[in-house]
Amino acid sequence: MEQAESACFFKARKSESQSKGKRSSTSLPIGDGQRRVRGRRASPRAEPTLLQPSALDFRSKTLCSDASHSREAHVPSALPMAASSNMKRNYYHVFLSFRGTDVRHGFLSHLYATLDQRGIYTFVDREELRKGEEISPTLMRAIEQSRIAIIVFSKDYASLPWCLEELLKIMECKEQNDLMVVFPVFYKVEPREVRGGRESYKRAMDNHESKFGKDSEKVKRWKRALLDAGNLSGWHFNDGDDEAELIQSIVNELSICLRPRSLYVAKYPVGIESQVQNLISLSEPAGSDVLMIGLWGPGSIGKTTIAKALYNAIKDQFQDQFQDCSFLERVREKSNQSGGLVALQEQLLSQILRHKELTVYDVDGGISLIQERLCRKKVLLVLDDVDDMDQLDALARKGDWFGEGSRIIVTSRDRHLLTSHDKNYVYEVKTLEDNESRDLFGWHAFTNSNKVEIRRDLIDGALHYAGGLPLALEVLGSFLRGRKEPEWESTLHKLSKIPESKINRVLKISFDGLDENEREIFLDIACFFKGKGIKGIKEVLDSCDFDTIIGIEILIERSLIKNEGRTLQMHDLIQSMGQDIVNQACRDNPGKRSRLWLLEDVEDVFCYNTGTDVVKAIVLDLRPPIGIVVDLPLPEAIIISPDAFTNMKKVENAHFAWSAYLVTSSSSSP
Repeated sequence: MEQAESACFFKARKSESQSKGKRSSTSLPIGDGQRRVRGRRASPRAEPTLLQPSALDFRSKTLCSDASHSREAHVPSALPMAASSNMKRNYYHVFLSFRGTDVRHGFLSHLYATLDQRGIYTFVDREELRKGEEISPTLMRAIEQSRIAIIVFSKDYASLPWCLEELLKIMECKEQNDLMVVFPVFYKVEPREVRGGRESYKRAMDNHESKFGKDSEKVKRWKRALLDAGNLSGWHFNDGDDEAELIQSIVNELSICLRPRSLYVAKYPVGIESQVQNLISLSEPAGSDVLMIGLWGPGSIGKTTIAKALYNAIKDQFQDQFQDCSFLERVREKSNQSGGLVALQEQLLSQILRHKELTVYDVDGGISLIQERLCRKKVLLVLDDVDDMDQLDALARKGDWFGEGSRIIVTSRDRHLLTSHDKNYVYEVKTLEDNESRDLFGWHAFTNSNKVEIRRDLIDGALHYAGGLPLALEVLGSFLRGRKEPEWESTLHKLSKIPESKINRVLKISFDGLDENEREIFLDIACFFKGKGIKGIKEVLDSCDFDTIIGIEILIERSLIKNEGRTLQMHDLIQSMGQDIVNQACRDNPGKRSRLWLLEDVEDVFCYNTGTDVVKAIVLDLRPPIGIVVDLPLPEAIIISPDAFTNMKKVENAHFAWSAYLVTSSSSSP
């Protein structure tokens, strides 16, 4: 059978289950009569997070004149600042202020040991630092560099000027917001003694007035600091109380306050800052309204990374507004575990309400608790990797669940899930620009200490394979780091046949979430129809009894394909993932795969009669893209065994197309 620029279809009886395929490539102040328990929690203030991705500067050295074989030594010139790895302004977690002879060798030593066991870095001064009436520069710096101060008010605390100077410095830092929070411990003294200047504290201040003068400004400042500190929430301990219980309460409180101020974003946050600022500018017009933002895109494109950076940036820029924050990671994964949604509801409530330990017994009870407890709280909430409406309904069904001005951010691979929910805005996360891809890849593949020379064409090949997906750039760059050119060549050749497993595993999550109809349509597009017109694709798939219109729409919503100029397109790595699903059925025997699209596989099946009833479709299109001249030999003929289709009982379509070729039967061959 001869044909030129035409298609030949071989039809067999329809199978009961059609499918199509894939490719292989690439408390309040304590007062008289109050219980001696810990007070209200202090709300940590978010530490500023800088997002300054730096452009990668490549230094090149041409070793030969042929541009296609030029070599470049790619060395990053300056390390970009990782979003949450920047140097912490606070050097100590806790500064302990105390009167040494009162508590140093008892309560204080026990508290310090427990804090140390918990990994809480605590400053306790040495006696030699406390000389004279002024505190030393070392103590001043330690106070300034601490996130929390605990003031142990004991009987003789106010008797020494340097204790009061410490207190004054601490309260000044608190006023300037340099300290996150200050907690008093009223150790065998009443809070009213401290703030009201009674008993031992009155005697101490009388002595200071005698020494410095009744109208001394210094003494007045000390009195004011005692009043302010005495009004803070803290702990009260008297003889007979359980010291171990007090210490445990203090440590638990500090552990909450010392939760990370910002989330770790990325080692090299390339291309993130601009997207974060775009999202913040989009949220500003909402004002006091509750705004829900959806981040949509395929797996490995960086939705979670952007969500973390946006979370940090909002906390930083609006630190006085968002004291109640929660970031729930891997919602899809966790919700599939036993009691998963209930556990996520408890996590959300505990992160925002902090001290209040609420038990959720079922999802409906959790919904009621979230509505009742959070409806007047201005919250910042991120739900990461949501893939089912039940998850949104259980955690953030409506904006009125939260107080005015709340911001709810949801990341998902499913656009329909976001648009059908109460979202004000859906933001599509796109692949990196070429220069950003080169920067990110360079940071992972090359370092100043690793001066290797790699040909430009190999680097371009790696960048082409990754296609602007951050995960692919990171994984491939890290793998090639320190390797020489032959290893680069071998790696790229391998990836042209079999996808990189880590990247493929992430991308395949979207496929696994599809129903059978959409899976089959996806595999057909991946194997046969990428870049083809929608009209023609619909005709072919409709003829196979697929629900094509809704199937294609769902694939677009799941970020697996795109409608571009009335053609269906997909990322090369997503196409590679789809084709690999088909090839995994039997890598050694193409006749045991559901779809055939490579010339060598088709020839093998036709010539040697190796097809089986697993095969559902054969499409061979060797025509080059319009406007592209390909100087490659095409086969003059394909030999088809007379019994080639005997065992392929499920074949729905067999389609061949190239410039000119011959298909012959082996029985008529000489």
